[in-house]
Parts: sequence; C-alpha cells; structure tokens
Amino acid sequence: MDEDIIKSAREIALEKIQKLGDASEQERLEWKYLPLGEALAGKYLGDDSNLLAELSQYQENMKTYVIRGAAEVLIRNIGLPKNDAAKKKNKKAMDGLRLVKNDKVGVENIYSKVRYLFTHYDEQGEQQRRQAYQSLKAEIEARLQKAVQQQTGTVMTGKIDVEKQPQFQQEWRKLQTQLDSAYLVHLNEYKQELAAIG
Repeated sequence: MDEDIIKSAREIALEKIQKLGDASEQERLEWKYLPLGEALAGKYLGDDSNLLAELSQYQENMKTYVIRGAAEVLIRNIGLPKNDAAKKKNKKAMDGLRLVKNDKVGVENIYSKVRYLFTHYDEQGEQQRRQAYQSLKAEIEARLQKAVQQQTGTVMTGKIDVEKQPQFQQEWRKLQTQLDSAYLVHLNEYKQELAAIG
C-alpha cells in the first residue's frame, strides 16, 4: 500500500513537471519576476532602498511582473493605524505604491478615502474604543462584585483591578476586534481598488 501512495505521489509530481513544460512565456515570467517584486517591496519597507532605482534594472516585459509583485506586498502592508509604527508603515507602503502605479490620479482618489478612514479611526474610533473600554470595565467589575457577594454573602469593600483580570483582557480583545472589523471591511475594499489600478 505504501508503494501505491509513493507511486501516485511520484506520478502527480511528474504530471506537474509536464504541465510546467506547457507553461506559456507569460506564466514563466510571472513565476520568476513576481517573487522578485515581492522581495524588492520587502526590502523597500525594511530600509530606505530606492524602489524606482531597483525597478529600473528590469526590462519592460519583466518590470510589469516585478511591479505587480511589489504592489501586492505594499498593499498587504497597509493596515489600521493602531500606533505610530503602523502609521509609519502605512505611509511607507502608500508612498511606494504611489511610485509603482501608473494611474497616479486613481491612486490619489483611493488614498483620499483611505486617509478619511484613518482619520475617522483615530478620532471617532478612539472615542468609541475608550467608551467601550470603560463600559466593559464597569460591567466586569459589577460581575466580579456580584460573584464575590454570592460566594461570601458580603458586599466587597475594596476595589478590584479589573484590567488585570484574564476575563477582562480576553473580552477586551474580542471587543477591539469587533470595533475594528467595520474599518477593516472598508480598508479591504480600498486595498482591492488599489490592486485593480494599473
């Protein structure tokens, strides 16, 4: 039985190799140059490499795939501006996309929607998160006091540091995910629009 499994796995591998021989020139270029573009974008995001200079080393027929690979990585690296590091990463990724995309006006139109979303997340979203945090804190505190009262039959006089309770931490992470989900839906739509732009 093991021979049959090995044999069928070998046959599958041979079939894949035969299909590779049937690959078009476009597919071969894609396989070779998309990963190079992804690596360039990673390098660009990691340090201050000159993305345009790096791209200029490729011939036009190759550059299309390199740019597509780079754009995919840059788009994936745009996220909610949860902290200063995320904001810096977003700026760098968006600047990089601005360099590699041909439709500069289309990119700027989407960026205006992204900036509006980020501003809303920073301002109204922050207010919502603060309110939700305080509400959850009061709710967990009330639950803990009630549980202590039921177990001991006395009202608790001291304060419980609710924020350090695992239950609070877990529920706060869930609540943050829920609060962020609406923003992520819009951001993902904008990222798809960016991916579709040439």
